[in-house]
Amino acid sequence: MNNKIKLFSIVALALCIQSAGVKDDTLTKEDGMYIVNTTTLGKNVEGYNGPTPLKIYIKKNKVVKIEALKNQETPKYYARVKKALFDKWNNLKVSEAQKLKVDGVTGATYSSEAVIKNVQLGLEYYKKNK
Repeated sequence: MNNKIKLFSIVALALCIQSAGVKDDTLTKEDGMYIVNTTTLGKNVEGYNGPTPLKIYIKKNKVVKIEALKNQETPKYYARVKKALFDKWNNLKVSEAQKLKVDGVTGATYSSEAVIKNVQLGLEYYKKNK
């Protein structure tokens, strides 16, 4: 019985050490800039052909830029979304960016809505976890 308790203690300790080493890649910080990766936050947010993850760069509580991550959207239509939407939040304070009402791109409605939702999720995550 005593050996079982020792074994259980060792396993429990190993699990604690392992979980302490788990890195959350959702919010990282580089060169004084926070970077929110919406891959896991927006895994259920889909455009026309699937998830549309983003990276949101924030410095001094202002959105610096938004980048698209790998996705399956039709390049022609997603390029229109990037051109029309990605700069909309630049240079806004996070609280202003969260309140911003952005219209989608005609002909790329699903992709537009997914990008907007991912930005909202990313900004909300930043505010809660910075």
